[in-house]
Amino acid sequence: MSKIKLSKEFIKSTVKLALNEDLYPSGDITSSLINKDNIVNVKLISNQKAIVGGLLFAKEAFSLIDNKIKFIVKKKDGTGVKKGSLVALIKGKAKNILIAERVALNFLSHISGIATKTNEFVRLAGKKTKICCTRKTIPNLRVIQKYAVKLGGGTNHRFNLSDEYLIKDNHIASSDLKSIVLKAIKNKKGKKITVEVDTIKQLKSILGLKFNTVLLDNMNLKNLRESVKIVKKLYETEASGNVSLKTVKAIASTGVNRISVGSITHSAPGVDFKLEI
Repeated sequence: MSKIKLSKEFIKSTVKLALNEDLYPSGDITSSLINKDNIVNVKLISNQKAIVGGLLFAKEAFSLIDNKIKFIVKKKDGTGVKKGSLVALIKGKAKNILIAERVALNFLSHISGIATKTNEFVRLAGKKTKICCTRKTIPNLRVIQKYAVKLGGGTNHRFNLSDEYLIKDNHIASSDLKSIVLKAIKNKKGKKITVEVDTIKQLKSILGLKFNTVLLDNMNLKNLRESVKIVKKLYETEASGNVSLKTVKAIASTGVNRISVGSITHSAPGVDFKLEI
């Protein structure tokens, strides 16, 4: 499974912003009450079954507060853990560990949550169908969320509006389906083209035009199966619209190549971790 590689500078700058949000303007006024020389050993434990993600962010949070804090990773990003699993060991001044604790756990919880939810969809869809994320991400957290999707075994869709042509219903409503597809083909300059259709009639109207992927939006299973047969090997197929853990297996059984799921980024619950001194 390929993974997005996040640079050290990106992780550092992202964590700095988070720490600033938590500590401005007067720092941690509660932890300042603790004796500054108290050294503690701390266990980072998962309170549930999950796919772990975000350990480098957690490590950076402690390091930025106190670079003498030791953060020993026991599980790698992308690893499955059981409830009660030891994820990392932390040793250092209690005061400084407590200052960084919540920021570190927030990154871990969110990234692990997306990875875990993605992995649930991936396992249900099977090996022949890819689970893709969308642009339904929290503003300014897209890189992190798409990284988490990859950890869970998912596939990244386009990162932003410049990556590929994705002709959707509102583009079509503002123009004409065939003419807008032809314009994209003329202007593509190496960019991939995906065309969204809601009906088999729409699909048939663009058959034979040279684009890459047909996005079958909000179709029932019968129409999905028929669309996949019509397309055959002309285009890659993708299904979208109200995909859930209850429906994803049936959607994958239609033979679509990809299923895009917005909920893996916009609605994944966080994973519960705790620090045990």
